Amino acid sequence: MKFKKYILPVILGITIVSCGDEKKDGEISSSEIQKVSAELNEFFEKEFQKEIEESPIMQTRMGMKTDYGKWDDFSSEQYAKDLEQAKRRLDHLKSIDVETLNDETRLSYELARRQAENEIDDYKYRFYNYPVEQMHGWHAELPAFLINMHRIDSVPDAKAYISRLVGLEKVMNDIIEQLKLREQNGIVPPKFVFDRTLDASRNIIKGKPFTKASEASTLMEDFSAKVDKLEITEDQKTGLLNEAEMALVDHVQPAYKNLIEFLENQQKRATDEAGVWKFPKGGEFYDNALKRVTTTDLTAEEIHEIGLSEVARIHGEMEKIMEQVGYEGSLDEFFDFMESDEQFYYENTEEGKAAYLKKAKDLINTMKAKLPELFNTMPEADIVVKAVEPFREKSAGKAFYQQPAIDGSRPGTYYANLYDMDAMPKYEMEALAYHEGIPGHHMQIAIAQELDSIPKFRKFSFFTAYVEGWGLYSEYIPKEIGFYEDPYSDFGRLAMELWRSCRLVVDTGIHAKKWTRQEGIDYYKQNTPAAESACVKMVERHIVMPGQATAYKIGMNKILDLREKAKEKLGAKFDIRQFHDVVLTDGALPLNILESRVDSWVKSKNR
Repeated sequence: MKFKKYILPVILGITIVSCGDEKKDGEISSSEIQKVSAELNEFFEKEFQKEIEESPIMQTRMGMKTDYGKWDDFSSEQYAKDLEQAKRRLDHLKSIDVETLNDETRLSYELARRQAENEIDDYKYRFYNYPVEQMHGWHAELPAFLINMHRIDSVPDAKAYISRLVGLEKVMNDIIEQLKLREQNGIVPPKFVFDRTLDASRNIIKGKPFTKASEASTLMEDFSAKVDKLEITEDQKTGLLNEAEMALVDHVQPAYKNLIEFLENQQKRATDEAGVWKFPKGGEFYDNALKRVTTTDLTAEEIHEIGLSEVARIHGEMEKIMEQVGYEGSLDEFFDFMESDEQFYYENTEEGKAAYLKKAKDLINTMKAKLPELFNTMPEADIVVKAVEPFREKSAGKAFYQQPAIDGSRPGTYYANLYDMDAMPKYEMEALAYHEGIPGHHMQIAIAQELDSIPKFRKFSFFTAYVEGWGLYSEYIPKEIGFYEDPYSDFGRLAMELWRSCRLVVDTGIHAKKWTRQEGIDYYKQNTPAAESACVKMVERHIVMPGQATAYKIGMNKILDLREKAKEKLGAKFDIRQFHDVVLTDGALPLNILESRVDSWVKSKNR
């Protein structure tokens, strides 16, 4: 029940028929089913709580303040502990007779068993990633965690923040050891990663108290602002600030200096080879990554071909919009026009950025009012819109979503990266807000967290094709209820879908066909209207997150296929709100399991 990024698809092959307490030969009584199911759900809850107890980071993410001054174990020894835990859980699950479980618990059983099997199978790939990379490297994620997750509502909370500043020294030393182990196993990031991560790491130790600069460092500024809001004496505030300064100088600074020194040294040994084919058994690793990410058996070649086909289709739809707006010229020329014309961009100023955020908030609020047309189930958690913080905006992605705290203490957040306003065109704003906010990630993730009908481990399961497929599907469904009235905005929707289709081509191109970084960038530039900076960032994301970006289009296609199948079979009985309930009210699922749930719903409606 680890919070893993990739989870193997689950195959359900058994269906339970409800039976009464009168037990016939070969049948199981309903009381027995209820008893065994309750016991297994209790096991799931205990195991989930063990996960939480071992992760101070997850505790904080969930709004808890236990172990508030601690970090998780970042040492390589943790892998072996996790493996033994997975084996113990699998042994217990194998002892369960699945025919003694009710339908919902059987689904939980299959998900938990496959998750444990997956973790055991993937142990051989435990070093096949980059702990320090420009997208989600720990060098940036941990400071961002303190800023965004660690609330200071009291003096003990402030002391816990200071304790975490002190603890960053050991964490960074453990991460450096992890990087060394990876290099020993032939896993070294390509050259470009070092420039991005070194820059972000140096930013953490800029400003007061690290230097005599007039401006405070990122973490000092955050701590000071939070402490300033406490209703305590000025002397108490001064004392806390002094303690934080000491922790920053004595522990955070050496931690990041050590990391910077190691990265500068390793950079000398890095190459420009981008794909994971360069790893030992890199091809096998990539095939495995695609299975985990897409929860399908699609090969790299099949995914590549799907991408090429979708790119061609969307180009055709874009040409129709060109005709609609009266543009005369080629599609490439239209791309240049959309990329360069000032009418499509906010100014790269504080005023322009503020205007972007205001418009993004307006889009979210407008969509809120229309949700009842599409959904029966609504999340209780609210959503807010924020700009990505300056210290990480240069290397962070274009936009992303941060889930709410499960206790309701923190809303969901749609982050927009406003570092380069040329990469954030107005015509993509609708699709981006619907994907990251509502009805996209916020609806799916917040609803999952709030479900009472599933064990907690399922509320935090993350099947990438399902989660990101829903996000991309959510860009499309507003069109069906009257959004994207501006044809340029509809072009933006298509541009976003085109972007995700190109990902199928480029991800497999880099990791299976040995494309270079530049070949990937050129493909995006030639086939999309995106700014060059966005093309570069996306290719660099493919390189450090192999397979991940294939999930969006594969997931969207599956959800649309399931919807069309259901419409065809149900006719007038089809209700879009009920369909969305089927998709959203079991938590995240592998795509084949989602298909079985939709099929069962269709059968129940046709009885």
